Amino acid sequence: MRSKEEIREMISAGQAILGIELGSTRIKSVLIDVDKSPVASGSYNWENQYVDHIWTYDIGEIWRGVQGSYQDLVKNVREEYGVTVTNLAAAGVSAMMHGYLAFDENDELLVPFRTWRNTITGQASAELSELFAYHIPQRWSIAHLYQAVLNGEEHVGKVRFFTTLAGYIHWKLTGRKVLGSGDAAGMFPINIEEKSYDGRMLDQFDELVAGKGLPRKIRELLPKVLLAGESAGCLTEEGAKLLDPSGNLSAGVPMCPPEGDAGTGMTATNSVAVRTGNVSAGTSVFAMAVLERELTKPYEEIDLVTTPAGDLVAMVHCNNCTSDLNAWVGLFKEFAESFGIDVDMNKLFETLYNKALEGDADCGGLLAYNYFSGEHITGFDEGRPLFVRSPESKFNLENFMRVNLYTSLGALKTGMDILLKKENVKLDRMMGHGGLFKTKGVGQRILAGAINTPVYVMETAGEGGAWGIALLADYMVRKEDGESLADYLNNKVFRDSKGSGMNPVPEDVAGYEKFMERYAKGLAIERAAVDCEI
Repeated sequence: MRSKEEIREMISAGQAILGIELGSTRIKSVLIDVDKSPVASGSYNWENQYVDHIWTYDIGEIWRGVQGSYQDLVKNVREEYGVTVTNLAAAGVSAMMHGYLAFDENDELLVPFRTWRNTITGQASAELSELFAYHIPQRWSIAHLYQAVLNGEEHVGKVRFFTTLAGYIHWKLTGRKVLGSGDAAGMFPINIEEKSYDGRMLDQFDELVAGKGLPRKIRELLPKVLLAGESAGCLTEEGAKLLDPSGNLSAGVPMCPPEGDAGTGMTATNSVAVRTGNVSAGTSVFAMAVLERELTKPYEEIDLVTTPAGDLVAMVHCNNCTSDLNAWVGLFKEFAESFGIDVDMNKLFETLYNKALEGDADCGGLLAYNYFSGEHITGFDEGRPLFVRSPESKFNLENFMRVNLYTSLGALKTGMDILLKKENVKLDRMMGHGGLFKTKGVGQRILAGAINTPVYVMETAGEGGAWGIALLADYMVRKEDGESLADYLNNKVFRDSKGSGMNPVPEDVAGYEKFMERYAKGLAIERAAVDCEI
């Protein structure tokens, strides 16, 4: 660990590296030193909005959030080290994957940002999946574009470029319309050998939409694919002012390819090598498994994407994870405050999460669904959070907390069972990161039981994707000739890292399987709630 004086000098000399990630509820900025360690951070809280049946973020709020997060980091640096950030060795931007940001010839946004959370592209997803013989999820950018074509939306004829949230931020900061391989793989299928969009499918798409109003070939509308380690341009004068309106930050900062939260999560957990994987669990949850081979067939529940270095990854993505769980914890907070008790939220989460470990392995017959929004893996376009019990269920606090933790991973387990049981994918370990794992040992144990696989959580996992994209920026400017991303992470970032591993507890594995039987049967209750428009 470097001294405060050493860190101060490094920042003053412009040797620090910046990573910014736009998550679903928080925009986080992290500054790392030459040892790859976080030395300062900043954040900005925000929430998506449901406007005209579309989950979105206002474009102005996007920039208020980016600037606010960066300004909070700068404040942290000033208070901690007494210096102002004026230059950087490199920087990178990451964000929630997928979605749809479409622009016209004047670089104006054509329709409000359509995020990953929307489940409004069912027809497009089905038709493209059949055409390509390759699963195209509803949240993928190409599904959003094609659904707009099918809907006959007026803006389609004006589209000149479309990208993801990370691609948009990077474009405005650098002027470059590029995207890292991992994020690009969530826009349009990637050919693993060519390390770019699949040419056959590009041609098929052009034939499909011919005469339907799209003004250009699909190749002309997509951002260019870049691999980890490649240059993605530099911060322009306009970009520097956009990021730091104070004018203190200099232009010319090298920028790495913008990535999605899946790729930065893999990087932050050292999960880019074959037979490794990671689970990112927050508002949404997804699992990534780096494959030894192609799957035997397409699955609607499994997405095929890539690592930032372009290697094949099976991805299980679910829209819902901790939102309902957090809402229940908030209710307990209100209960305590009504008695005049001042509640520390970290302590409350820790207490309630650990209480769950005292519960029955199968949650005592309780059932819950955490569906704030639709969940494609189980076939829902809309969601209704539900808690259900029978007169015979063992209804107590420990089982109540346990069932809400179990159900936060219920949809994920549905997809992971396909990989592990049907495709016999072998995993040596899974790495956990995100809010679910902040309470030591609890989320880790729940996940290990769900997927019957050892789960590791690193001390740095709390830094998440902002740290991951900072590492990718560091890799770009400080890698050795021929050094792979996996070798860089193993040898230079995680060589001396500390973390905790946990093997699955047999009783948890059996109890989770029993819970999932109840979960599958009870989907009819969830369906009834949605159909009744409750």
